[in-house]
Amino acid sequence: MQVESPDFVVARDGSGDFESVQAAIDAVPDFRDAETTILLESGTYEEKLVVPTSKTNVTLVGEDLEDTILTYDDYNGKENRFGEEMGTTESSSCFLFGDDFTARDLTFQNTAGAVGQAVAVRVDGDRAVFENCQFLGWQDTIYTHGEDSRQYYRDCYVEGRVDFIFGWSTAVFEDCEIFCTGDEGYVTAASTTEDTDYGYLFRNCEITGDAPDDSFYLGRPWRPYAQTVFVHCHLGEHVRPEGWHNWRDPDKEETAFYAEYENEGPGFTPDERVDWARQLTDEEVAEYTLETVLDGWEPLERLADVDARSSTVDR
Repeated sequence: MQVESPDFVVARDGSGDFESVQAAIDAVPDFRDAETTILLESGTYEEKLVVPTSKTNVTLVGEDLEDTILTYDDYNGKENRFGEEMGTTESSSCFLFGDDFTARDLTFQNTAGAVGQAVAVRVDGDRAVFENCQFLGWQDTIYTHGEDSRQYYRDCYVEGRVDFIFGWSTAVFEDCEIFCTGDEGYVTAASTTEDTDYGYLFRNCEITGDAPDDSFYLGRPWRPYAQTVFVHCHLGEHVRPEGWHNWRDPDKEETAFYAEYENEGPGFTPDERVDWARQLTDEEVAEYTLETVLDGWEPLERLADVDARSSTVDR
């Protein structure tokens, strides 16, 4: 992807405006109303990135999805420079606090591996959009942290083993591949609050992986009112027949909302699902539009604006 007129260009070889992604982010004027577009030339950027609350309307566009990588390797329990152990939040490779953040054609990665919680990206800002991005990790890959944050993921690839999409935010995953790796695990661990109308919605996604048959749950409730819905998704053989787990707390079965609608594939076994999950009716699923779930926000308008400024070129 090439942006016709980026505001900044980041290139590790020094040919751009900045050699580091963080330096480009820091140069964005605080609370800017207009969009700031930053083009990242191909390369592996080993930086612990922060998009602060004051950096609004930031768009990161990679030159190439596979070769433009934002990565770090912190994890829960690792000692910082003061000898203090990091927690899950501190493990994040990228912290995205600014509203109206957009990313395209990028890989977000945490390379810590099978050492516990190791977040690739933590998203707090409202109206965050990701298109054609990869999220690579093991446990807790994407942390949808902001309670009032609305997030939209389209044509993305998300990989992990344990609770690798988790948190409080309202998030829609559309036309994404969710790749389950390891011997067993959980795709989601929503912690939707009681007064939030919608949690996670997966639409037209492929739930794939290299995991054994019947080894992955679609989700378990990190907090009591977790909400996760899969609509028109293809579920692989690794999805367990019962579908959902109560996190060893039967009381959560009374408050969590786990549902499906017209899924398909060998992992879709509605007659064997736990009795506290449900299959949505036609009338119920009609409420799950982007406009309704995202409370009036239209992320496709943001993507259309990015399309208008971008063009694919031969490199």
